Order: sequence, then structure tokens, then C-alpha cells
Amino acid sequence: MSVVLDTAAVPSADRAAYWHEAVSHTFIPLDVVLHESAPAAATITSHRVGAVQVSLVQAGPQRVERSAGLIARGGEDHLTLALQHRGTARLVQDGRQVALRPGTFAISDAGRPFTKDLPEPFAFTAFHWPRSAVGVREEDLRVLTGTAFDAGSGTARLVAAYLECLSRPAEPVEPQLASWLAATALDLLAVLAHERRGRFVPEAPEAALAVLARVKDHILRHLGDPDLSPEGIAAAHHVSVRYLHKLFRYEGVTAARWIQRQRLDMCRRDLARPAAARATVAAVAGRWGFVSASHFSRAFRAAYGVSPREWRAAAGAGSAPGTARLPARP
Repeated sequence: MSVVLDTAAVPSADRAAYWHEAVSHTFIPLDVVLHESAPAAATITSHRVGAVQVSLVQAGPQRVERSAGLIARGGEDHLTLALQHRGTARLVQDGRQVALRPGTFAISDAGRPFTKDLPEPFAFTAFHWPRSAVGVREEDLRVLTGTAFDAGSGTARLVAAYLECLSRPAEPVEPQLASWLAATALDLLAVLAHERRGRFVPEAPEAALAVLARVKDHILRHLGDPDLSPEGIAAAHHVSVRYLHKLFRYEGVTAARWIQRQRLDMCRRDLARPAAARATVAAVAGRWGFVSASHFSRAFRAAYGVSPREWRAAAGAGSAPGTARLPARP
């Protein structure tokens, strides 16, 4: 279900403060300075697809800044891809400065300072997700930030086209299907990162990527099986275990690590759902293939910075990390 925030009903004198809070609550703590003496109405329309929050932002000229002080306040484990539809923007991060126009996109990393200037009325769709959901290494992520990608050519075109599909709110889908859709989007970003780093070698053909896609689908359909293993996965796809590990090396992650990330993500979602409130943490972990409750708790804390019980409590209070909240009107 979409969440719509609209400042049209907010008095003009209060819009700047309200918009500042709205942006920070929807995404991450940010400083927002509007360039209009009488701010025009602005809107944010958001929905979620698996691990990805999708938000259409439409507003007037402004400057957004993410400082070291704001990073200390939270949200540093998230990335945001902004696909520009109308107006222009200038993003500065990691000493790089890029200009965005309609039909281009750029990625910002909330863990490091950045500024974004939008000198005219604009519209863009922001895709916001936890960095742990992307199966690439830190150095690979850095080739994506502070860079403008043309949505009209190459792999960037595939990424943009798929994200455009995700940006269209549809009827609610099952959590597992939503997780698969989001995982596909993040896998395409991983492909973009590897391509940018020049990692694709002649022997990493589309056929290998096709096998990898089938392997991932198999894993997602058997996440709850505690006996899921590289050996069993390889046998199911008539490949050697060595070749299976080679496929995941193209992703910059091991097969076991990728499986664990998917299991953790499903557990995180189940723990945040009111319908699962009666299930114990151990039961949720067991449902998604974790045999040891203590191992699950350690892995969950390492991935999300809180324990499973703390996550459940925060979700029950409506403040789980990464959830969008509407600020109270001034």
C-alpha cells in the first residue's frame, strides 16, 4: 500500500520545517534547505517491494546535505538510487561531482557525507535499501556512488527499466515474491558494479549468469530447508561444487553468505509482521533454515545492528530501522 505525504494542506510558513522532517523520516536524517521564499507544495509517495523502499519525490528547488553529524544519528547502512524524471540535480560525494538530467540516475551512500543540489522544480524516484542486501564488496559499491549513469544505454538501461517497473504501485504481493523482485533489482545493481570494475571476463558469459539466476531461484524456494547446502544445490543443477562457487565469485560473495543474507532478510520481515507476533524468535529462525537460535541471533545483530528481539520490539512500536514514518504536522 502506498503512503502519500503531501504538503499542500500545510500552511506555507510551516512547509519548510514540515518538509525537512518528512524527508528525514522517509529516508535518513538529512538537512534540507528550500530555495523558495514561499515553498510550493511537495509530495512523497512511497511503497515497499521486499527490501527496497520506492518513493516518488516531487518538489521545488532545494539543497539536501548529509553531514558527519547526521550520519552519527543513524541510517548510515543504507544506499539510495535516484532516477531523475524532471529537472536537474548536482550530486557531490567522495570528491566526485556529477550532473543529473532526466533519464539519468546516481547512487548515494548514507554512510559518507554528500550534498545534492536541485536548482529547479524536480521529480525523481528514489530506491532506498540496506547495503547488506547487495551482494557486492565495499570497494565495488564505491564505484557506483558519485557517478551518473545514462538510463538509455548498456547495463544501466536494464537497471533503470527494471526499477521503473518496481516503481509502479500494484496490488499487494506475497512477501516471498516481493523479496524475489527486490533481490532481482539488487542483483542487477551488482552486475552494474562488476561491469564498472571491469570484472566481467570473456569466460563469464550470459550462460553463466543464467545458471546463477536459476541457482538463486532454487535457493529462494528452499530457504526453509536446514539441509540446503552447496553440494545439494550443485547436484540439483548438474554442476560441480567448484563451478557453483565460481558463479558466486562473480557476485563477490560466497554461496553460503548469499543464502544467509536471504534467510536473515526473510526472518527480519517475519519478525516485523504483526501476524507473526505470537511466534518465538527461535520459531521464526527455524522456519527459514536456521538450526541454532544463538547463531541466528549473532548473525542478525551483525547484519542489522540490533538483536532479533530488539528488532521485533521496534517494529511493534512502529520504529523499526528502515521503515518510513509520517511526521506529525506542525
